[in-house]
Amino acid sequence: MAGFPEKAKVVIVGLGGIVGASVAHHLIERGWDDIVGIDKSGIPTDIGSTAHASDFCYMTSHDNLSCWTSLYSLEFFEKMGHYARVGGLEVARVGDDARMDEIKRKVASAKAFGTRARLIEPAEIKEKFPLIEEHMVQGGMWDPDAGLVIPRSQTVAGKLVDQGVAAGKLLAFANTSAKSLIIENGRITGVVTERGTIHADYVVVCAGLWGRLIAEMAGEDLPVMPVDHPLTFFGPYEEFAGTGKEIGWPLLRDQGNSAYMRDTGDPKTAEGGQIEWGYYEETNPRLVHPRDLLEKDQARLSPSQRDLDMEQILEPLERAIELTPILGELGYNEGHSFNGLLQVTIDGGPSIGESQKVRGLWYAVGIWVKDGPGMGKLLADWMTDGRTAIDHSRIDYSRYYPYQTEEQHIWERCTETAMKIYNPAVHPREPFSKGRNVRRSPFYEREKELGGYFMELGGWERAHGYAANEHLLEKYGNRVPVRENEWDNRHFWRVSNAEHLALSEDCGIINLSHFAMYDVEGPDHVELMEWLCAAKVGGDNMIGKGIYTHFLDDEGMVRADLTVIRMADRCRVIDGADAGPRDFNYMKRVAQDRGLDVTVTDVTEKYVTIGIWGPNARATLQKVVEAPEGLAPENFPFAAIKPIRIGGKDVTAFRISYVGEQGWELHMRYEDGLAVWDALRSTGVIAVGVETYANSRRMEKSLRLQNADLLTEYNLFEADLARPKVKEADFRGKAKHVEYKARERQPAMLCTLVMTEHVDAKGVARYPVGIMPVMDPETGETLVDELGRRSYTTSVAYGPTVGKNIALAYLPKDYAQEGRKLTVEYFGETYPVEVAGVGYKPLYDPENLKPRT
Repeated sequence: MAGFPEKAKVVIVGLGGIVGASVAHHLIERGWDDIVGIDKSGIPTDIGSTAHASDFCYMTSHDNLSCWTSLYSLEFFEKMGHYARVGGLEVARVGDDARMDEIKRKVASAKAFGTRARLIEPAEIKEKFPLIEEHMVQGGMWDPDAGLVIPRSQTVAGKLVDQGVAAGKLLAFANTSAKSLIIENGRITGVVTERGTIHADYVVVCAGLWGRLIAEMAGEDLPVMPVDHPLTFFGPYEEFAGTGKEIGWPLLRDQGNSAYMRDTGDPKTAEGGQIEWGYYEETNPRLVHPRDLLEKDQARLSPSQRDLDMEQILEPLERAIELTPILGELGYNEGHSFNGLLQVTIDGGPSIGESQKVRGLWYAVGIWVKDGPGMGKLLADWMTDGRTAIDHSRIDYSRYYPYQTEEQHIWERCTETAMKIYNPAVHPREPFSKGRNVRRSPFYEREKELGGYFMELGGWERAHGYAANEHLLEKYGNRVPVRENEWDNRHFWRVSNAEHLALSEDCGIINLSHFAMYDVEGPDHVELMEWLCAAKVGGDNMIGKGIYTHFLDDEGMVRADLTVIRMADRCRVIDGADAGPRDFNYMKRVAQDRGLDVTVTDVTEKYVTIGIWGPNARATLQKVVEAPEGLAPENFPFAAIKPIRIGGKDVTAFRISYVGEQGWELHMRYEDGLAVWDALRSTGVIAVGVETYANSRRMEKSLRLQNADLLTEYNLFEADLARPKVKEADFRGKAKHVEYKARERQPAMLCTLVMTEHVDAKGVARYPVGIMPVMDPETGETLVDELGRRSYTTSVAYGPTVGKNIALAYLPKDYAQEGRKLTVEYFGETYPVEVAGVGYKPLYDPENLKPRT
């Protein structure tokens, strides 16, 4: 064993698990060396989750990034000779139609994201998995690429570490705990361990269950929690004796019972000759804070394993025996059964990326075995290139607001996500019930009085519609369909579409307090924004203007979508609630990296916004402003910003809109908000829910949403948001941006689709929510462009003005043609769609006050 080093380029804390080992491997693959890995246990780990993981992998998910990492990991394990591609089943029991619908939805997601899952009938299920009672299932899903990491992911982790050590790129030290982090001037400089101190340029935390304790050393927290996962074993099971197999039958998921089952192969293999049955507790998940985990010498089993009480699993186990009676026929192996701790996060996604407080400190936590190598690849690419091949916004640790890393919020949200670990029939619009009422606008009580239907974004309670407006259904009811299907109607309020029509015909105000706002100031603030923004920000002639713009990455792909208000002494960035924290941290990091004298301040809770829009917006606003003539078109052009006064309060009016041109965003100090709201309401203008703003009106207008329609996998020209001229000043991604502009045709274009038929086989009109694959009607295959990017709906909503379901989707250049007939799949049925617009082309434009047909 080499002596303990005093310096390294990178220190990986938690090297012994599949994540830490994968990060080390992929950093080495990208050319990094001088890496030191430490682990508080053995290497590979003998106490972390990797030590007792079930190691099965399914490729199915409703998330593109998760499918990407799972597919990558499968190939990675297989190339190493450590993957048994036995396939995996997921079944829906007779009578559980909701589960069968969810399976159909999963198959559609598989087509969207490039996995090979398909529907399967009971007879074929029985053929593939003879242990099941065929009469109890109505159907299911077959994932031919599902399988098992063999003999263990623990083995793979050990082999990866050994390879790195043998290559001379990695030094590994087992039984070496991190005691503290050394941080100087906001940058990581080393790790203090029980063996000594290592000075390092980078530290990567892959400590799994203990990750929060390492983050605490840096003065921050990770929004993850360990939770019990009952693992039980039954045997002996001799079916595969003498075969040498680690697993014989396919994997089985019974997610309606929140459970799974697999055999452990030949009795002579490591854990062979048994049936493993695992369960995820839906009603009373038991979380444990990492600080309460025992040390290795204190734990009867292991710090990541706890004793199993049969009472906690008795009811679901009885249901499992009904489906697979062999569990009742075999003996229960009490000695092998236990609660294995795994991690859940506050939003279901891993926490990966650079610390918000300490430069050079990176996290990779909340990752399952099936994604370990894929996430390791992403992190290594991210650290090397500053970007990844696939948009990583949903896993970026920078996505969290400060309130999301407060202990009570972590506990509440992780409890809720733990309930949904293995019951993923979670609606795309599903609101959290815990961790609510964190942020409220100054008009919140007024909105409650109006009967607001609240959902949450960025901690802000947002009304999607108001019960007080249900009288509008008397006027517009014939244009607002009743959503007969419960799934389509879930978390949707019919009044929202009536509000949409009222706003489009007259006027409405919308609470936009959820906007994230950041002030960028200091001697170099213009230089920073000019470098970051694709649009021109610099120059004295830009003062007093609002600039809609984008941040690009070094490959010229769309990283952010926001508005910059250029003031005399600062720039105010107005951003979406979900994207705000990432952009806030990004601006600070770029300023630091470029040595700019800039301060970026979060002013989100100091200011609020009200949108006022509709053909009568000007006339309505003129009733309450102190100088109504200032709102005349000749005095207040589009994109201008001017101070006005409403109700005796100072307001900044910005003539822009996400529902069309006709109207303003009104920005004011938080404490002035209620007076402005009341003054506006005194005119008789209705309050309109954010559903109209965020979904139906913006879709009719063909407006894009960051992290949905705008991703780092596509450029501005493909999104059709590039300006006619590339600005003269240099900016991040400019070289690539100019290269894309020179193309004769882009590989793909973001197009607007309309469903031309939307009635299902039961005669019920459908109103889709979520992601659907876009397919060639002749082949039934999902469209794929020349760069390998698949076509699926990035946004979808019903547009009551045009009376159609509308979707946005990137289509390969040969399919991006107006009038082109395509199909989408929704809950196992295909529906015809037509390309109504290539690029930005509104179906309904308030400026013209008429729909395009």
